[in-house]
Amino acid sequence: MNKENFYFYVKVRTALNIPAKDIHEELCFVCGDETSSLKTIEEWSKCFREGREEAEDEVRSDSLVIETTSESIEQQVKEQQKRNEKVRDMPQLVRDFLDPAEFYQQIKNNLCHHIITANEGSAVGLACGSYMVTGQPSLVYLQNCGLGNIVNPIISLATSSIYGLPMLLLIGWRGEPDKPDEPQHRVQGPATPSMLDEQILFIKTLNTICIFLAALGIPFQSLPNNHDGAGQALETARHYMKTTKGPYALLVKRETFLPYKLPKIDVDVEIRLPLTREQALECVMNHFQQQDIVVSTTGMLSRELFELRTKRHDGHEQDFLTIGGMGHASSIALGIAIQKPNRTVFCLDGDGAVLMHMGILANIAAATPSNFKHIVFNNGAHDSVGGQPTVAGNHEKFSFCHIAQDCGYKHVMIATNQFEINEAMEKIRAINSDGPILLELRIQTGHRKNLGRPTRSTDENRKDFMHFLQLN
Repeated sequence: MNKENFYFYVKVRTALNIPAKDIHEELCFVCGDETSSLKTIEEWSKCFREGREEAEDEVRSDSLVIETTSESIEQQVKEQQKRNEKVRDMPQLVRDFLDPAEFYQQIKNNLCHHIITANEGSAVGLACGSYMVTGQPSLVYLQNCGLGNIVNPIISLATSSIYGLPMLLLIGWRGEPDKPDEPQHRVQGPATPSMLDEQILFIKTLNTICIFLAALGIPFQSLPNNHDGAGQALETARHYMKTTKGPYALLVKRETFLPYKLPKIDVDVEIRLPLTREQALECVMNHFQQQDIVVSTTGMLSRELFELRTKRHDGHEQDFLTIGGMGHASSIALGIAIQKPNRTVFCLDGDGAVLMHMGILANIAAATPSNFKHIVFNNGAHDSVGGQPTVAGNHEKFSFCHIAQDCGYKHVMIATNQFEINEAMEKIRAINSDGPILLELRIQTGHRKNLGRPTRSTDENRKDFMHFLQLN
């Protein structure tokens, strides 16, 4: 870390009432001889306690922002590899990329099982249980947008001051400063290195990774983009977890790894499920009426809904696009349905999103909103973050309809093709006073490569949607 990194780390830890001596020891443990002197740390800490001094703003105004797609990333990798060949005698100019398969070999020694949990907090709990049996820390990987889900089990359970249950957190950094991304990541991205309380709300040095989860007391480092450096980072993490019995984090910046594509799904499955999500969504939209209220879930589905509205020359005021807060679209829709009992409310959900907070199904059923129409697009994958499979893809063992019915939903249906969707939507429209209703659409994985993003701001979406809700 450079001076500014140390400066802000001290600022955060001081705000949390950590003594200067302890802060110095933490930094020495992670950074060794690079650490500033104890006297310097004490002086900075004193300034912060007195509310004095701020670091200079080092944000570059001339930084270039380029929209990045999976295709452009691959092209950038190829171009960089060519440049590496030309400057191989000048290591400081070489830009490396980690090979996912080789990195997996570096970490897999202690990994016996790979489980994709319903949400990040569950992954932390799973890691805690595993450690108590094996004595070996687990790897918990997530995006930084999932940090909110791990805060409670980390702070109140796993941290070394409570139960001391170590685990390695591998966190992908979405929304890096000066990197284009979804609106929700633009807010959480700059906040990721700090996760601060109200005493420090913003980190001015946006173009460096200066602090990470300092408020949680979890030491960290950025994952190097070469295998020697990654190996050293893993050794540091292992040593820390062994000696302190606490979590350690590696922050993964964009383009650290080489591109990787998951194996394609079985062709037989694709034949049995003829529709893509976008095709199924268009079938559903054909049955919407002008007064219907629509709440769509996080990710590709909301992007497809927006583009289909534009294609059909519809307005966007009927739709609330839940761009963040994955798994909470159904809660939002329930709140609206209760307050607007005379309007039909459609919740367009995804299998991964429902799984994240499935307890809400019981609340929806208990509230018995007759106007609540819950449509779950089940492609058996987390499509927006790489296509990792969900348990909902196993149709022989898992059924949203059975779960919803047992929770108390009044009607449940399944559809897999255009005819079945039209038939189900007609039935849903005919049932006016007996809800809630759930329709599970079993569809293919994947999405259009040229799928765009909403061109309207979140503020415009909210204002128009709230105005639409006031209509009778």
